[in-house]
Amino acid sequence: MRLTRGFIKHASFTHSFAYFVLLVAWLVPGLHGLEFVFGMAHGLGWFAMCALVLAGLRLRLLDIRLAVAVAVLGAVGPFIGSYEFVRQDRRRAAGAAPRPV
Repeated sequence: MRLTRGFIKHASFTHSFAYFVLLVAWLVPGLHGLEFVFGMAHGLGWFAMCALVLAGLRLRLLDIRLAVAVAVLGAVGPFIGSYEFVRQDRRRAAGAAPRPV
């Protein structure tokens, strides 16, 4: 399997979804089982995202801004990394030059 920017992007959105479910389970009383499962998914998912981002940086699939958004800020709010993927994709589609790596 070849690592692609699209794969990392989909993994980021999946991680954001797991975090969203974790927040809902945390807010709704009686969902302790889901809170544990999605808490683990978020924690382990963050480790996986860090590894993917490092590999993506090495292969020049991602720039440093996106990598920081996903790996560093993603520990407390994975939505930031997913948002950054969307922002960069829109910027590329508009024809703006991507930021240098």
